[in-house]
Amino acid sequence: MIELLNVRKAYNQGRSNEFWALDGIDLVVERGRMTAFRGPSGSGKTTLLTLVGCLARPTSGRVRLDGRDISGLPERFLTQIRRRTFGFVFQQFNLIQGLSARDNIMLPAYPLGGDGRALRERAEELLVALRLGHRGDARVEWLSGGEQQRVAIARALINDPEVVIADEPTANLDSALAREFLAIVEGLKDQGKTILLSSHDPLVTEAGMVDRVHSLRDGRLVTAG
Repeated sequence: MIELLNVRKAYNQGRSNEFWALDGIDLVVERGRMTAFRGPSGSGKTTLLTLVGCLARPTSGRVRLDGRDISGLPERFLTQIRRRTFGFVFQQFNLIQGLSARDNIMLPAYPLGGDGRALRERAEELLVALRLGHRGDARVEWLSGGEQQRVAIARALINDPEVVIADEPTANLDSALAREFLAIVEGLKDQGKTILLSSHDPLVTEAGMVDRVHSLRDGRLVTAG
């Protein structure tokens, strides 16, 4: 489903502080599987996920989605693919303070248009499914860390994406909340979603529901399990 061919990514290219975050990645991610990426800080995990999710472009190499080369598409087409194909759960959640949990969940769907009542119903379904039905009207800064993460997951699912990408999803959670997160993503996998995770946490990378673990170091894929 997702294929990377000799992908390289540079920051500050041509300057004295040029840095190659990825240096020749060849990778195939299979549909409906859960794949985890591990490695030390600076190994390239986050950069890899941003390229897969159309949040950035490779400096060289190719990224293919369902056999289609998306590396050189104009930004407006990448934006459409990103909105319809991927859902993102960021490490810091990136929720909008001052807005309710429900409004945060609905935000990614507004650019797609559609019926407002149906969108609200979809948001309510996600709130209930993630045990947040009683917190829909609460401003996100009033929620606990676990509740905020569930809002972030619901927001990632509002457009019913094929692929869910989570960058260090348990970095700010205790073990109990980390296990709760894993139970949620296992349910998403059972629904046929493709799940991509990056993590330092053995609780994540060694979880039984993870189908494949890739290790990165210095922007290179060093092992695959």
